[in-house]
Amino acid sequence: MPAAPTPAEIAAARAALALLDPALGRAHAQVPDFEWRLRTGGFEGLFRMIVEQQVSVAAAAAIWRRVVEGLDSEITPASVLARDVEALRGLGLSGQKARYAHEIARAHVEGDIDFDHLEQLDDAEAVARLTAIKGVGRWTAETFLMFCEGRTDVFPAGDIALQEAMRWADGAALRPREKEAYLRSERWKPHRSVAAHLLWGWYGAVKRGEVVLEDLPA
Repeated sequence: MPAAPTPAEIAAARAALALLDPALGRAHAQVPDFEWRLRTGGFEGLFRMIVEQQVSVAAAAAIWRRVVEGLDSEITPASVLARDVEALRGLGLSGQKARYAHEIARAHVEGDIDFDHLEQLDDAEAVARLTAIKGVGRWTAETFLMFCEGRTDVFPAGDIALQEAMRWADGAALRPREKEAYLRSERWKPHRSVAAHLLWGWYGAVKRGEVVLEDLPA
């Protein structure tokens, strides 16, 4: 099981980021301490991320329960491949997600990716292997590496919430596009995942009304 950064490591990274880039200073000052949201990794972790995408939190939890029960609590490539697409659809998956589940399972079985030893690959190679699987986009690959492997220098720049928080941090009129956000995040190495957590925390606090933004372009 991958290890998440400790609270002390997160705190040190946040302090380093605030010194490294004053634009993150306000976010750092307004976001309380947070823990790393580490999820189950490996094949199960990626499969679950695909299952839960584009549905509400409640719906995602309900569908995942049905999947676990339908697979007899054995969430493995073999158990998924043992059910055809229609059987997986019967567990609440869309046809597309059922096909993607097969693609992910087949990639592992055929040796295109080894979920049991993915941690041996560096971040760029891991993203490349993951996105080579049909149905796994770059955002999914990067968030998987952050949340399911505890990697601390990955930045999912295609995330709209992150882009909006970056706009606030920089006092910009427009959100950065994905390519611009990637370039902007280079300054935050080797703590880009902590920067992402910090910006997500700030975004959430603003949206909940806990933090008020002032003197920013509309």
